[in-house]
Amino acid sequence: MRERIDPYTALIVQPEVTVVNDREGIQRNLDRVKNLIHFGVGYFWEVPVRLVVLPEYFLQGVGTPGKGESKIEDQMKKAVTIPGPEVEQLGEIAQQYGLYICGGGVVESVPEFPDRWFNTNFIVGPSGDVVLKYHKWHINASLGLGTSPHDIFDEYCAHFGGGIKDLFPVIDTEIGKLGTMTCHDGCTPEVSRALGYNGVEVICHPGAIQEVEGVSQPWDFWKFTRRTRAHDNMCYLLGSNWGSVNYDYYPKAFCPGHSFAIDYTGMVLREAPYPAEQVLSVTVDIEALRHYRTRTNHNCWIDVRTEGFREMYTNPIYPPNRFPAGKPPKALVEKISICKEVFDDLYARGQFTPPHGYEPGDISGLLEKRIQYAQETGRLKKS
Repeated sequence: MRERIDPYTALIVQPEVTVVNDREGIQRNLDRVKNLIHFGVGYFWEVPVRLVVLPEYFLQGVGTPGKGESKIEDQMKKAVTIPGPEVEQLGEIAQQYGLYICGGGVVESVPEFPDRWFNTNFIVGPSGDVVLKYHKWHINASLGLGTSPHDIFDEYCAHFGGGIKDLFPVIDTEIGKLGTMTCHDGCTPEVSRALGYNGVEVICHPGAIQEVEGVSQPWDFWKFTRRTRAHDNMCYLLGSNWGSVNYDYYPKAFCPGHSFAIDYTGMVLREAPYPAEQVLSVTVDIEALRHYRTRTNHNCWIDVRTEGFREMYTNPIYPPNRFPAGKPPKALVEKISICKEVFDDLYARGQFTPPHGYEPGDISGLLEKRIQYAQETGRLKKS
């Protein structure tokens, strides 16, 4: 019989982030989040903190299209290794307080594929060691230059394994079953569903969610999609976003906070609905979650009937293996251009219907014209 897990406090850290130019600049961001962790652990001492979640790109920041766009060489200057000296500093705090700390969106260089970087989440445990590492799967083609395992799928699986537990790992700990997904992973159901399939009870969800994507009312796409992810998988979801940012090409409220804690019913427990630094605390009750899952009524897993859905996933949509070893994407346009093929497929099979005046085969050409205009006018960098 398992030992009972007492309720504990989880911290969701919403820091100010500085976009840095090289690895030396990382320490400023790291020192800030370390101090915020020290604050939260000390302040919420009555129900001890056992888990901390940090946002995407909390170490290095990132540049998006326009004058501030990052190319691959820009990001490689600030890439780290995991484990490595930066993550070890968080490991020391984890060891000091008996914590699990999840950080996300780290620009990571891996020895197996030295010509590129991965957008990586990690969890360090109370031992101070890295106990989980996850490479972001759904990288937005128009914004994310990091390599997804899907971009190099066959080679990646040969090195790291291609099973659902290899690609979307969940660890069984003394504070529950922990997993993680990153930012755009939460926009569609698949990654959280894979984590749910692997038994996740708490999804640590680092994000760098921009206001242009809908972080505030009336849209607030960030919140309603993540409430759905928590509800569908009957798990806690702890979402961390930047509080504000220092970067010449971004407004301070580029990623305007709205970090939150959502419970296993999809209910929002806590939120920091503003663009400023904050540390949220929430009580996580794993035993209550486990009791909730014993019910049949409105149980989002026991009634799943999988056979009818196989056809949706048999054929690729965004194609795999497009950036094999030795051929990493140098600029965003290389990933965006692949979307022309995706449009051709979606329209050809009738899933999407073109607007008036267009035929199915016209849409990829429309995207190409937009790309050319953006490059000619300095809105999008060339490879």
